[in-house]
Amino acid sequence: MISKKDLSERDICTKYIQPALEKAGWNPLTQIREEVTFTDGRIYVKGNLTSRGKRKRADYILYHKPNIPIAIIEAKDNKHSINAGIQQGLGYAEILDIPSVYSSNGDGFYEHNCTCADGNIEKKLSLDEFPSPEVLWQRYKKYKGIETEEQERIASQDYFFDGTDRKPRYYQQIAINRTVEAIAKGQNRILLTMATGTGKTYTAFQIIHRLWKSKTKKRILFLADRNALIDQTKRGDFRHFKDKMTVIRQNDSDKTKENR
Repeated sequence: MISKKDLSERDICTKYIQPALEKAGWNPLTQIREEVTFTDGRIYVKGNLTSRGKRKRADYILYHKPNIPIAIIEAKDNKHSINAGIQQGLGYAEILDIPSVYSSNGDGFYEHNCTCADGNIEKKLSLDEFPSPEVLWQRYKKYKGIETEEQERIASQDYFFDGTDRKPRYYQQIAINRTVEAIAKGQNRILLTMATGTGKTYTAFQIIHRLWKSKTKKRILFLADRNALIDQTKRGDFRHFKDKMTVIRQNDSDKTKENR
């Protein structure tokens, strides 16, 4: 018989962590993602040479819905202690804006709860005690200050999916979620600053789509300083709005309106 100490980290995930998650009610198709790489690593430049640092990869990210992450699990083999992965998980959670972090070596789970108010921020759980999706969603709402049913309805509005594998990068996901959550809580002035090439239009599209589909906003104005940018946007991500989109052009003193 193989000892648990002889199992690899991947074996620990397959034989112990995954079954515990599914037993707690987590849907493996829509709520559990394994080995999630969310950064390509920092770029280092030395003279004419460039290199990348180590990628950041979480063993598990758990989701309330696609693109709304609420927990991270770092796995270790059984030669490590149950809490050996907690610091690594906390680093990832800080980047991804997630309140619940877990470490496991197959014996159970070590939990770090950022919302805990009684002083017991960290504790050990057995494999059978892993929290359900609803418990961790309630914790996420507390962490984000989502208090009413209406705020929850808006904050949990689905992202737009076009049937392809395209999904937001991790920083786009954070920007989209934070913006929608802020608007859900009544904040009306928000500034997002993103560098060239980081996908500002796609980020704006997902924000607008979620606010529009949730009926939070009925009319939304998207501005650009050149007609070429409007045309590019209309043919790109915003094409999914189809006949719901109206384009207004300003050419010197002439203003024309084109319905799409």
